[in-house]
Amino acid sequence: MRIAVPKEILNAEKRVAAIPETVEKLRSKGFDVAVESGAGAGIFIDDSEYEKAGATIVKDVEQLFAGADIILKVKQPIFNEEKKKHEVEMMPEGSTLVTFLHPAAPDSHDIVRKLRDRKVTAFTMDGIPRISRAQRMDALTSMSTVTGYRAVLDAAQHLPRFLPMIGTAIGPIKPANVLVVGAGVVGLQAIATAKRLGGIVKAWDIREAARVEAGSLGAKVVGFDVPKELAIAEGGYARLLPEDWLKKEQEAIADVIAGSDIVVLSALVPGSLAPVIVTEQHVARMKPGSVIVDVSIDQGGNCALTRPSQEVMFNNVRICGLQNIPGRMAMHSAWLYAHNMFHYIDNLFKQVPGTPDLDDEIARASLVTKEGRIVFGPALEAMGER
Repeated sequence: MRIAVPKEILNAEKRVAAIPETVEKLRSKGFDVAVESGAGAGIFIDDSEYEKAGATIVKDVEQLFAGADIILKVKQPIFNEEKKKHEVEMMPEGSTLVTFLHPAAPDSHDIVRKLRDRKVTAFTMDGIPRISRAQRMDALTSMSTVTGYRAVLDAAQHLPRFLPMIGTAIGPIKPANVLVVGAGVVGLQAIATAKRLGGIVKAWDIREAARVEAGSLGAKVVGFDVPKELAIAEGGYARLLPEDWLKKEQEAIADVIAGSDIVVLSALVPGSLAPVIVTEQHVARMKPGSVIVDVSIDQGGNCALTRPSQEVMFNNVRICGLQNIPGRMAMHSAWLYAHNMFHYIDNLFKQVPGTPDLDDEIARASLVTKEGRIVFGPALEAMGER
């Protein structure tokens, strides 16, 4: 069975789905590995290093895809301008794709349909369940660690004032107020980073356990009580609140947002659209020069005004919808992701050669398309097909 690893063509994406270290591991399991020439250039890995690890280097991406049984990517397939073809069109019918698809997000619906029509068996790395056996495969957690750190750095860069308290001869400059919404992996890393940079940090989450973790990092915990059965889904993830409770949350958070200089939005519901917690009215009350970094944008965004891959100015507030934040820290991100991917493939294919083990709990949870059908529940709901 041949694994193909193409060069990522999404704008500013420098990560790659396999590194020489994981190529060696995949080959030890019985796979042949082909890598597109230049795939590792973004993280300073030369083709010769892949060849030394046992990979075949293929210069033409269309040829690479044509010979693939399994395709490993980082981000969703997109239109290849050089080939004038969508990446999905170059995938053999019946092949297997593993990548981040974010299938419930509106921007991904067309891609999911293309995969269905191409009869590609597609798995999404953001569908991996939070169970102990899946920890080594959990790319969402790995990338969330990077995202939380980098989101605060980006916010600090855009903020037109100091983040920490600064003493001067004419008096002290007060530290900035940072609000982190969503105290999952992204949020906890954002809290820790903002604290290190000297901000006054508040954390918001509807889950009691998450608020306790945020408090342990030194954040002032704010929020409001939600019945446990409404707040927490299986595995400890946040649950999408019913509309009436979401409105209560929007009302409760309004004053906290108004008093914040930086807001990092990371409230995600796995496999579903992100809840809109910050409304246009909230942003209108924020101080001029404030910054919102909405890292949930891949799943629709927590702010009603966020636009994918754009920076929007509204009432002198900068709203950053930067996508693919881990791609801006490609070296560590690629190292983490490649190892997550190896463990996922090792679990998915119990025998080589063989077919994906679709009876496996992790595989079932992350399966998006199969035999010309969309099977990922949250995507079907978001697309209005269920």
